[in-house]
Amino acid sequence: MAGEEKKDFNAMLNDSKDMPKIQIITDEKSIEKYGGNRMYFAAPIDYDKIMKRIPYGKITTVGAIREYFARTNDADFTEPITAGIFVSIAAWASYQRSGDETPYWRTLKANGELNPKYPGGIEAQKEKLEREGHTIIQKGRTNIRYFVENYENALFELL
Repeated sequence: MAGEEKKDFNAMLNDSKDMPKIQIITDEKSIEKYGGNRMYFAAPIDYDKIMKRIPYGKITTVGAIREYFARTNDADFTEPITAGIFVSIAAWASYQRSGDETPYWRTLKANGELNPKYPGGIEAQKEKLEREGHTIIQKGRTNIRYFVENYENALFELL
């Protein structure tokens, strides 16, 4: 997202866009890829609510949140593109508020990867996670990416 400082992310967070909803998909490749035709769309605020549940020292992934939404809403999967966008909106909305912080830095990408689209980028997320006891490792030589080491051991179970 470009121009984050000029956008009102709290307004975006509270705009449900007619979600939550379930959409039945018919594309065979997508049905095969995701294991079914019932695709769930969560509202942006729902991502924020889940992200606020992750306690100090624990982490989750966008994928785990998507699995939780699908499981609890009788869907086969949660739409992945809006999931990534809405997690970023929750992060920026928290950053713009003076209170009621959402610990967005505890929500990682797949395989425990840090999210460069969060406020302050990788460095800010890395600093916050290290303060909570996580070790951050770097992978790659040209396409450098950062991950929480052994992230699986710190995953918070969404029930």
